[in-house]
Amino acid sequence: MNEKVKEVFSLIEAEKKRQSETIELIASENFVSQDVLSAVGSCLTNKYAEGLPGKRYYGGCEQVDRMEDLCRDLWRQVFRTDYHVNVQPHSGSQANLAAYCAVMDVGDTLLAMSLNDGGHLTHGSPVNQSGKLYRSVFYGTDENGYIDMEDVRRKALEYHPKVILAGASAYPRIIDFDAFRAIADEAGAYFMVDMAHIAGLVAAGCHPSPFAAGADIITTTTHKTLRGPRGGLIFAKEELGKKIDSAVFPRTQGGPLEHVIAGKAVAAAEALDPSFKIYAERIVENCAAMADEFLSMGYDLVTGGTDNHLMLLDLTRQDVTGIQLQTALDACHITLNKNCVPHETRSPQVASGVRIGTAAMTTKGFDPDRFRRTARLIDRAVRALREGTFESAECAKIADEVRRLL
Repeated sequence: MNEKVKEVFSLIEAEKKRQSETIELIASENFVSQDVLSAVGSCLTNKYAEGLPGKRYYGGCEQVDRMEDLCRDLWRQVFRTDYHVNVQPHSGSQANLAAYCAVMDVGDTLLAMSLNDGGHLTHGSPVNQSGKLYRSVFYGTDENGYIDMEDVRRKALEYHPKVILAGASAYPRIIDFDAFRAIADEAGAYFMVDMAHIAGLVAAGCHPSPFAAGADIITTTTHKTLRGPRGGLIFAKEELGKKIDSAVFPRTQGGPLEHVIAGKAVAAAEALDPSFKIYAERIVENCAAMADEFLSMGYDLVTGGTDNHLMLLDLTRQDVTGIQLQTALDACHITLNKNCVPHETRSPQVASGVRIGTAAMTTKGFDPDRFRRTARLIDRAVRALREGTFESAECAKIADEVRRLL
């Protein structure tokens, strides 16, 4: 092994060590199984397979055709649906772009949740391609942090969007897909759902299903709460299937990553096991326990709690910024991310809050008690930052408690 290759593998080992020594609270991260790792690291990475099963632009695709068909069938089973599904998107962002391209023309209007209220960059943010190609209109949250459905309806009827998008990257409550469906019908719009964060909960019946609500297009990632490899999926009503497929290839992507598709198939098979439902239920139980602990200590949570796998801690009254707490906790081997809160007054690079998720550490076996103890460690860091004693006193002590918890 040459020295540069050794350096690559030494970095991989260092990251493996970091993950094993860290309480991982980033809501979009998880730990995959060894089977998923083996599939993604397989010989399928050698194969080009532009096109769809049976309609490839390369020879030698017999096995990857079977693999992709299997993957599609498994994901339909996971979500108990007969929707058309494309398993080729390389990410959730590319799944969203392809979905837009399938039903929208440049300049058409997209109505989606604003970034500061919990939306995602790919939901029409002006710094993202979705905000450059399409006319973006945003709905927000009410004074309690809940999606303002009156605002959704008012803007849908005023701006006549081509697509109304439900879904978020930092929203801790149940989303009323039926209400969105009714508004989309009234406005004559396509109803699209980005369920990337909650897909595992939907699969397990811990969150209402956008399939049951009749969404026209549903996108998701396969990591996060689904606990699979990094990648995306697009589901659509059958009449939109061909448009979705051509929007993925050749419009927005070239050759699919067949090794990742194999990992997606493994993740789908794992999600079909009865143990996955238990896992998803524990995610929600653990998140509620941790949120209750923060509330008991006097913290402000956006919406006052959580229904899913994440919570938003508003640090405004603590006089600590999101980036301050994120950086401090990194030094203690607790990982989370700074996040804007509704009606944010700081820049996204600083932020007034942090986002906390329970999917990853539930995979590692954390129970409600460990999550409550972790909340108390975060509280110690906040108090030390406010009092100016973090560097001198608390960091090493908190890190030591993290080691005990792990």
